[in-house]
Amino acid sequence: MGQRAGRALLLLLGALGALGVRTAAAQGRALMKLGALPVSHTLQVILGCEILQDNSTRGFWKYGYDGEDHLEFCPKTLNWTAAVPKARATKLDWEVNSIRARQNRAFLERDCPEQLRRLLELGAGLLDRLVPPSVKVARHAASAVTTLQCRALSFYPQDITMRWMKDRQPLDAKDVDVLPNGDGTYQGWVAVSVPPGEEQRHTCQVEHLGLERPLTATWEPSKSGPLVIGVISGLAVGVTVLLAGVLFRTLRNRQASRAAPGAYVLADLG
Repeated sequence: MGQRAGRALLLLLGALGALGVRTAAAQGRALMKLGALPVSHTLQVILGCEILQDNSTRGFWKYGYDGEDHLEFCPKTLNWTAAVPKARATKLDWEVNSIRARQNRAFLERDCPEQLRRLLELGAGLLDRLVPPSVKVARHAASAVTTLQCRALSFYPQDITMRWMKDRQPLDAKDVDVLPNGDGTYQGWVAVSVPPGEEQRHTCQVEHLGLERPLTATWEPSKSGPLVIGVISGLAVGVTVLLAGVLFRTLRNRQASRAAPGAYVLADLG
């Protein structure tokens, strides 16, 4: 349930912007009015809910102002918490309207979880699927340092663990970059710098719910290089031999034509 709720939460946040837009916009306009200055400012709002593993719910409603935390609604007390001193005036103004506060709590504790459960039911097959990743290791060589990049491709759900190991011993944890694909799956990668010549001592280990056991991958030198060189060399030798044969035949024909006796025609003098 925890993973499904997390995935559905991302979908629900977009819907909440439409469902709670009137309340959020009204409060936002009041907030901007109270803090209005003859310069531009940025107001951010995030509201939503999630269903935890024990089937309990948690709602949140927060405002940010100029990139910093500003106000946060507490459903239990129906109060707003001011993150900075300049937000206190807005907090006191909003808490005067107790009806609006109870509407906010009803939305976070009743309406939002009901919509989230409906989304979970509609996406049961899609959200529960497990798609294991395919893993590849690429090498990028520089003058003094070689970089190995481990890529996990086309997996679902998003949660994945990727780590580098040297001689089967784990290295310091690296941040894993994960991005969505257009087909609903994800891709992730993690890189490590190694001294030239030590690539084979490093192994990438990947853990994912779609895998029965951890998957490991190492960088393998490309075998196509020598093969391509051999094919090109063979073609060059073949073309050289062919040209030599044509040239030899041409010269031989010329010599033969020079050595042949001339043809004479007798004139009729009678």
